[in-house]
Amino acid sequence: MSMFSRITDIVQANINALLDKAEDPEKVIRLIVQEMEETLIELRSVAAKNIAEQKYIDRQLSGYTKQATQWQENAELAMGKGKESLARAALVEKQKYLKKAEELNEQKGSIAEIIEKIQEDTGRLNAKLSEARAKQKALVSRHQSIGVRLKVKNIEYSGKVEDAMTRFQHYEQRIDHLEAQVDAYDLVSDRNHEASSLKAQFSDLQANDAIEQELAALKKNRAA
Repeated sequence: MSMFSRITDIVQANINALLDKAEDPEKVIRLIVQEMEETLIELRSVAAKNIAEQKYIDRQLSGYTKQATQWQENAELAMGKGKESLARAALVEKQKYLKKAEELNEQKGSIAEIIEKIQEDTGRLNAKLSEARAKQKALVSRHQSIGVRLKVKNIEYSGKVEDAMTRFQHYEQRIDHLEAQVDAYDLVSDRNHEASSLKAQFSDLQANDAIEQELAALKKNRAA
């Protein structure tokens, strides 16, 4: 593929469509920017060579023009001296240099067209490169933004987990406290029950003593 065909493909490429199909858009846009930058360097190199060639042709043209002018003067001088054959030979030399100058002018025209084409393509490629760089910057910015948002979400999630654990520990502490209260109530109740049982036993003993005393009194009265 020629350089100009590749440039046409690059300039006409739909960057958005390429990125939509890409699994890794950042990598694709980086490669696109890299190819555009390399193509621009190549364009500048070709332009520099053609400009140098154009300057070389200009120097040759100047020399051929001077030679043609010189042979024209020689022909006029020869004719002035009655040297017609010599004048004819001088005019032949003049025509040789004019022919060379004509050929160089054709080359110069072709080179000028190439340089103009390069300038046009450079302008279009620069515009496309600016577009690609803007999209690359946007993708990098979006990626960084997503990274920051993920970090924030992770922090929020961690905070929620910590809050949940704290609440759970608080609930455990409340349950432990309630269980301790129940155990305390049971202990007091058991102690109260034990105390009541002892009191009942002493009451029974006292009641038995009273009965025994009454029985003894009855027996004594009957014996009398």
